[in-house]
Amino acid sequence: MDLYTEGEPIADTRAPDGPIETRWERHRFEMKLVNPANRRKMTVIVVGTGLAGGSAAATLAEQGYHVKSYCYQDSPRRAHSIAAQGGINAAKNYRNDGDSVHRLFYDTVKGGDFRSRESNVHRLAEVSVNIIDQCVAQGVPFAREYGGLLDTRSFGGAQVQRTFYARGQTGQQLLLGAYQALERQIGLGNVEMNSRHEMLELVIVDGRARGIVVRDLVTGEISTEMADAVVLASGGYGNVFYLSTNAKGCNVTASWRAHRKGAYFANPCYTQIHPTCIPVSGDHQSKLTLMSESLRNDGRVWVPKAKGDQRAPRDIPEDERDYYLERIYPSFGNLVPRDIASRAAKNVCDEGRGVGPGGLGVYLDFADAINRLGRKAIEAKYGNLFEMYERITGEDPYEVPMRIYPAVHYTMGGLWVDYDLQSSIPGLFVIGEANFSDHGANRLGASALMQGLADGYFVLPNTLANYLASGPLEKVDASHPEAVAARTEVEDRLQRLLAINGDRTVDSFHRELGQIMWEHCGMERTEAGLRKAIDEIRTLRDEFWQRVRVPGDGEGLNQSLEKAGRVADFFELAELMCIDALHREESCGGHFRAEHQTPDGEAQRDDDRFAYVAAWEYAGTGQPVLHKEDLKFEYVHPTQRSYK
Repeated sequence: MDLYTEGEPIADTRAPDGPIETRWERHRFEMKLVNPANRRKMTVIVVGTGLAGGSAAATLAEQGYHVKSYCYQDSPRRAHSIAAQGGINAAKNYRNDGDSVHRLFYDTVKGGDFRSRESNVHRLAEVSVNIIDQCVAQGVPFAREYGGLLDTRSFGGAQVQRTFYARGQTGQQLLLGAYQALERQIGLGNVEMNSRHEMLELVIVDGRARGIVVRDLVTGEISTEMADAVVLASGGYGNVFYLSTNAKGCNVTASWRAHRKGAYFANPCYTQIHPTCIPVSGDHQSKLTLMSESLRNDGRVWVPKAKGDQRAPRDIPEDERDYYLERIYPSFGNLVPRDIASRAAKNVCDEGRGVGPGGLGVYLDFADAINRLGRKAIEAKYGNLFEMYERITGEDPYEVPMRIYPAVHYTMGGLWVDYDLQSSIPGLFVIGEANFSDHGANRLGASALMQGLADGYFVLPNTLANYLASGPLEKVDASHPEAVAARTEVEDRLQRLLAINGDRTVDSFHRELGQIMWEHCGMERTEAGLRKAIDEIRTLRDEFWQRVRVPGDGEGLNQSLEKAGRVADFFELAELMCIDALHREESCGGHFRAEHQTPDGEAQRDDDRFAYVAAWEYAGTGQPVLHKEDLKFEYVHPTQRSYK
């Protein structure tokens, strides 16, 4: 069946050329500036208050712009960035172990399986060194060594220790740093904070993003907010799978509304499966809990050598254990990248050597580390993570190995942006996990926090100024015909959901969609499975619009109505994800097509045919349009990715 059409190629016209080490600095100098007096006359909307959105709003307000900030949580500090655990990468080389900006650049391009832009990744590596200084100045309590210097630890995909951390709650501490900066600007009147508001539509005037339509989740009031530019920092779309490590509220609606208005969606099939998650315990579950990748520094991953071995882990002697990551990947061992570790865990479980209920688990064992370092040292590093694991499972990981299994975590795909982080819609900028720009087909651990803060603190404030300096823009308000039309679209869509009055809950549809996606577009994909998934998604979506029941009305708090709108967008996204996965006839990073693997089971890329970004254009009820952005590698040449 014909699922898409191919349009004109797309290019990143803002990307600089010349020596890669000086591209960002030269580009930054060549961009236009807005003088301080004029900044006060300009308004910027920022959707999302996580690390990207919070840091961007605080920085833009500090520069003098008037910022309108929106989040659907009851407080900016409840953004999902707060759940990040393990750490943040930076090429500081405090360990003197051979790290450098170039090595971080190299590791990130290689870790993304050569499907990311070199210019973007090098800028990220450059800026990383400034992020740590910024956060220390804010008072972020990074772990320190005995002498008082900042401590670092290893993470997957790197052979140096470049990951800065605050026990197992790095995301929380970094977000609180950004939150404090944001709250200061709120107090000064430079940021207008709107919590419990959800963006439901993008307003475009004369081809430029000029505002959003939001719904007050407490009162139900719908309003139209206008500005000179719009910044989306609304996170990823992992909850399309229903079960994921994301907070239940995480959704794709802000990005998808922009996509429907003309913003290209890039590489939607690139979703990351995190290898270190507490296994599913039953059908009652509505989300999964992540155990930080940092645990793989000291925990050893293993399964029994024999199939169906049901003995307690401590009863299985060393010579009957398979430390399979150390065996298969001796150079990196337990610290291989996430996609490699996840597939390896799936493979041993498929062989019948998995542990725990249903055989869907592997052991993460700290016995050797506790014997070597002592229990107190392990408690100091990972105490809150061990406590969380024990509360959820009832098992003490100091005494019994943790059980872990891969789960959906992060999304490398997102709205397409150029080097300036501007989408295909002028005036719409996209930062953090909501864009696709830096991670290729697989994100290295501890790089999400790095990208979010790099975009918000250091990149966007420069590139947004360049856009605003091209003005002045025509003054528009909520009475503009395009703004009125956008608001009417929102009202009509909400009324349509309320009017169905069917017999199935929103969650029942979401769970069924998630099962389809996990089965056919999860850790492993096949052509037959993806085609089947597309048919099933379309059938289920039709049923959703006929049978979903949304009780209550739109005049006030109605969480079923909130979820219904989000799930309706997930249905459309899910189909595009499967189409993207089907058209990409290769395996790379988080996208593993069973038909395309090496003899030893590793991902087999096809650089001659697929070394491009797949940027999808929305075509209404027609077929999506594929625009290809060719990737060029001048400094890190694609090779067969090996961690052996």
